[in-house]
Amino acid sequence: MQGPLETLEQWDDFVGSRYQEGRDEAQFRDYSTAPPVVREFYRLNHTHQTREFARAKKAEYGALNRSRMGIWEAMEYLNTLVDDSDPDTDLSQIEHNLQTAEAIRADGHPRWMQITGLIHDLGKVLCLYGEPQWAVVGDTFPVGCAWSGKIVFHEFFRENPDSEVPEYQTPHGVYEPNGGLENVDMSWGHDEYLYLATRDYLPEEAQYIIRYHSFYPQHREEAYGHLMNQKDREMFQWVKKFNPYDLYSKGHAKPDAAALRPYYEDLAAEFFPEKIRW
Repeated sequence: MQGPLETLEQWDDFVGSRYQEGRDEAQFRDYSTAPPVVREFYRLNHTHQTREFARAKKAEYGALNRSRMGIWEAMEYLNTLVDDSDPDTDLSQIEHNLQTAEAIRADGHPRWMQITGLIHDLGKVLCLYGEPQWAVVGDTFPVGCAWSGKIVFHEFFRENPDSEVPEYQTPHGVYEPNGGLENVDMSWGHDEYLYLATRDYLPEEAQYIIRYHSFYPQHREEAYGHLMNQKDREMFQWVKKFNPYDLYSKGHAKPDAAALRPYYEDLAAEFFPEKIRW
């Protein structure tokens, strides 16, 4: 895997430390200790995530013509992203996803939320299709309107070609005030891709979690409420409820993937056919 990050887990770890429980709001936006590889990642992300790029990628991958895989099969495919040189974690992608799902299950949340925890990162298979890291992970944000100053490394947007488009430089940009996120173009990444692949099979609450779990500028900073409608506000309670399981489950006990597989294959069969289009 080529890119500014040595592993995709570096982005996960950076996000987890940035929003560490107990830190105050000012510390959330203190990036002075960010590793150079993380800064370079965000420079590329903010430079190249234009509205045109996001819309083109959504059209390309929205065709869902890459492959046909079952849920566990997709998890095993994603597992090939593991970098054995990473000194900070020996967890496979399957084990991290199982940690998230098991934490949700342990707290008694519904089965649809458990399966959401299991699959929420499967969109990272974009890396295996040859997409650069900056088009797979990173905090997501609306494109086609002014970038909030609360987006991490906001200063890198100065190199984005959309900064020269006048109609994109207002808070609402090309969108109607409170017109709803369904009508807003988001930066491209694993959230949007997985949403496109799984939206026909999951309840709407799960769709919101999958589509917006990296939308930190809103669910942690509340920077884009002016684009949201009442339905979005109601659904975002689930995005916020999910977020701690994604951020803080990595320190939990390493799950036994072989022992847990029958439970989660049965759970996946409750929501998905044997194979789905990717």
